[in-house]
Amino acid sequence: MASFTTFYLSRVLDKKVFYPNKQSIGVIKDLYITSNTTGDERPVVECVAIKRSNEIQYYNFNHFVVLKKNGKLKVKCDNPEIIADVENLVSLKECFLDKQIVDINGKKLVRVNDIRLISIKSRTFALAVDIGTEGLFRRLGVVKQLKSLLSVFKVNIPAKFIVWEDVEAINPSNQNIQLSKTFSKLNTLHPSDIADIIEEMGKKASTHAFASLDEEKAADVLEELEPDVQVQLIESMPVNKVADVLEKMPADEVASILDELSNEKVEMLLNEMEPESSDEVRELLQYPEDSVGGIMSTDIISFNQDKTVDEILKELRVIKPESASLYNLFVVNAKDKLIGMVSVRDLIISEPETSLRQIMKTSPVHLHHHQKLDDIAELISKYNMLAIPVVDEHHILLGTVVIDDVVEDLIHQRKTNK
Repeated sequence: MASFTTFYLSRVLDKKVFYPNKQSIGVIKDLYITSNTTGDERPVVECVAIKRSNEIQYYNFNHFVVLKKNGKLKVKCDNPEIIADVENLVSLKECFLDKQIVDINGKKLVRVNDIRLISIKSRTFALAVDIGTEGLFRRLGVVKQLKSLLSVFKVNIPAKFIVWEDVEAINPSNQNIQLSKTFSKLNTLHPSDIADIIEEMGKKASTHAFASLDEEKAADVLEELEPDVQVQLIESMPVNKVADVLEKMPADEVASILDELSNEKVEMLLNEMEPESSDEVRELLQYPEDSVGGIMSTDIISFNQDKTVDEILKELRVIKPESASLYNLFVVNAKDKLIGMVSVRDLIISEPETSLRQIMKTSPVHLHHHQKLDDIAELISKYNMLAIPVVDEHHILLGTVVIDDVVEDLIHQRKTNK
């Protein structure tokens, strides 16, 4: 059975390292781990920074041995091997100790008080981060005395650890490490959880975290962020990168975000976006904030009344629309005038050869694009609708107002009016 030694980073920092002949090599100032771990892999301690003669030198940690005897740690090395390049390694002290990290399992930011490691044969791994009170007292060198004192009163010092698999650093000291790798675990969370975490971060860390997301995930996260954080991130990133993300978002969401920016910034972003996307947004920006047109979504699904149920279901499988687009499907004539509405339930229970003309509800409840927002709540309450079509003066279908957007807008208005 392989022998092992567990220890804490705080216990080896500033500790002397000795040759077998008891001559001092120097003092440990930091440990460095691999940066490219994935899945359930634990990071390996590859390097140790040692200060000797007022100079920092880097050594291969595989040649070092951590021993524990009678509760005391000793670090020895019989054949130190200098490492010239630590560019792709991550500092435990600079990136983790006393820093905020993301607890992936708890979906929140926490502060690291210490790091637990384990040495097995010639390899050392990072096991977990200590975020408990015990870690703080250990750093002060008083944990044993306090435990002894509190044991008289049958009180324990809280200890809390997060296993390394659930740890995500947010302050990488080495900017040469790709952001996509640095924040790979953060990408696995739901957009709402990522948004909550980003809102707790500092400006620099939040920008790095957001920039690490792929465009689809970044678009979903941006929708969930508070307006002031949206503005901060947009102002902190290159225009072309922001434009790429905005193109992945519904036009109404983009319009809401751009309303918070300066006219100059808005024009820069719209000019950078693809013409089709920017034209949709420009149309929405022309509406007053308190109008139906100002919050309607132009991402709508409509069909001709002569389409059969089978044809529509096949199209929907290809389109793969968002759930909000399926609250109701709209029926239009050859001139795009709204003439009916059908639910997904009606499609599912109808025979494949049935045409929309046979199952649609004619003269559907609708809104005009220049109506005030106050008119929406009454319709939603009266008809128990999740989505209401929006038309212009000629009854041409322009978009839809989804109840989710109405609720978000009302919440935003209340926050603004406080």
